[in-house]
Amino acid sequence: MTNSPFYNADHIAFRDVIRRFVQNEIEPFATEWDEAGGFPRELYEKAAAIGLLGLGFPEEYGGTPCDQFMWIVATQELARAAAGGVSASLNSHSIGAPPIARAGSPELKARVLPEILSGKKISALAITEPSGGSDVANLRTRAVRDGDHYVVNGEKTFITSGMRADYITTAVRTGGEGPGGVSLLLIPGDTPGLTRTPLKKMGWWASDTATLHFDNCRVPAANLLGTEGAGFMIIMMNFNSERLTMAAGCIAASKVCLDEATEYARQRVTFGKPLVKHQVIRHKLVDMAQKIAASQAMLELLAWRVDQGESPIAEICMLKNQATQTMAFCASEAVQIFGGAGYMRGVKVERIYRDVKVNAIGGGTEEIMKDLASRQMGL
Repeated sequence: MTNSPFYNADHIAFRDVIRRFVQNEIEPFATEWDEAGGFPRELYEKAAAIGLLGLGFPEEYGGTPCDQFMWIVATQELARAAAGGVSASLNSHSIGAPPIARAGSPELKARVLPEILSGKKISALAITEPSGGSDVANLRTRAVRDGDHYVVNGEKTFITSGMRADYITTAVRTGGEGPGGVSLLLIPGDTPGLTRTPLKKMGWWASDTATLHFDNCRVPAANLLGTEGAGFMIIMMNFNSERLTMAAGCIAASKVCLDEATEYARQRVTFGKPLVKHQVIRHKLVDMAQKIAASQAMLELLAWRVDQGESPIAEICMLKNQATQTMAFCASEAVQIFGGAGYMRGVKVERIYRDVKVNAIGGGTEEIMKDLASRQMGL
């Protein structure tokens, strides 16, 4: 952020608020929560109290409209704790609630959004299915209209905050095959017929993740977001911001790896001198710094373009891959510099190393990003 033209005094002030929050409320407990497989629900209300949960949402519902750089600040400060699972679940509303704000009825928004943005209720997004992964256009979970309700049957999986979400923004098929038959339905977490199965993961241990089972769930028709058949486009509108945010987090995690590895290399003595005095170690650190700087520059330029009203889909797809590849490189090199100490649980670089793959898969795999970018480029 130093000498960057993209950040003003408001961004810097908010950065300081988030940094104190992370230092006091997350970092001291990151290892404990990871081992426990979750974090206290009260953290949502604490995050809401400093304005974190309301970022980007309308003021009338308790939000704070902001530019892309405020999101970058928040995401990158959260990443300093190297607690990817906490960040993922704490911010699951950032993908679950925008469709509500964008397409919900005035009554639905007034009833639901203030609860979510105040941290009293948890929002999740349910798109992925066991049979389809990111193939949104071919999802199978079906919602059939029955009077003033939809009857929902099907399954969703890999759902962040899936175990304790109070509101689940769910992609369902209300029409025929393909994207035109997809709608979005807000399903309350206490709906009869909804059951949840917890999932254990390679990383993001503190994030609750679940498979959701819908068995004749009756959902009020008033919970339809937008019109029938409009769900696919609403989902697509979510992707640019989701991928920008993921990229920001990956780059910040990479910077944590660099900082931790640099500090360790200055303190650790081998063969009569600090590790950092060995040329091979210095070169590793420079390679990490180079990739981080390039990725951050790409992130900030694309964020600026989005704020100007552009939708640079191909470049954002490439950015996501650039950021996740940078994270993979930096995490691997940091663990290598730490040696055996980097393989021990409880250190930041070990937690980040475990989180690498989820970022390269979530929000669209590297392969999907390349294919989408190539099609946007007319290749």
